[in-house]
Amino acid sequence: MKVLWLDTVDSTNNEARRRIESADSLSVVAAKWQTAGRGQRGNTWSSAAGENLTFSVTLKLPQDSLPAADQFAVSEASAIAVADFLSSKGISVRIKWPNDIYAGDRKICGMLIENILRGSSVASSIIGIGLNINQTGFPPGVANPVSLSMLTGRKYDIAESLEELLQILGERLKMISDGRRRELRTLYLQSMYRLGETHTYTDCTDGRVFRGTIKGISPQAKLVVEMPEGNLKEFAFKEISYII
Repeated sequence: MKVLWLDTVDSTNNEARRRIESADSLSVVAAKWQTAGRGQRGNTWSSAAGENLTFSVTLKLPQDSLPAADQFAVSEASAIAVADFLSSKGISVRIKWPNDIYAGDRKICGMLIENILRGSSVASSIIGIGLNINQTGFPPGVANPVSLSMLTGRKYDIAESLEELLQILGERLKMISDGRRRELRTLYLQSMYRLGETHTYTDCTDGRVFRGTIKGISPQAKLVVEMPEGNLKEFAFKEISYII
């Protein structure tokens, strides 16, 4: 993968989108510092300059190879790749739906994946990843953060870490074009945070706080939760909040 390193950028996803017409598939924009890093659900992504991985990968797909209905496969492949990378460092992690990565109950990685459709298929994806590597101090407003360095007591070379992660990510993304989406779903579920466990959540559609059990995800990639009454309910993005 060809990597463009920038000292400063508003966000790597924004920069990747600006360059998307001329970009090759699996081209990478990485930044030492983002002035306006973006996360899921309109959140910002806070990262100390030069201490972590903040990058975006542009994935271009062959025409009609990934139906829009199956676009969650990009999230699955990306999340599994980060989990694989951290596992190679001796860190056991889980994927918090849709694509955050947690070590225990602490967040080590967030993603923002923006899919661009062509008709009823995904034409390209911009995969934005923020992975905490060497940062050990975080702003007070950041909930439950942790970094690779905090977990291992070691410092890591950022460029080398990116190269290692991109190698794994390329292999996982190839599973999409190879027609191995069912395998990706199985791997995702095997690594899913809180799967089969009962915890407290907030239903953001009505404000109700409840105890529920995550059962998996639906074919449409919604979170499937067993409610206190015993029925199953599907939640889309922004419709459920984890209480940690």
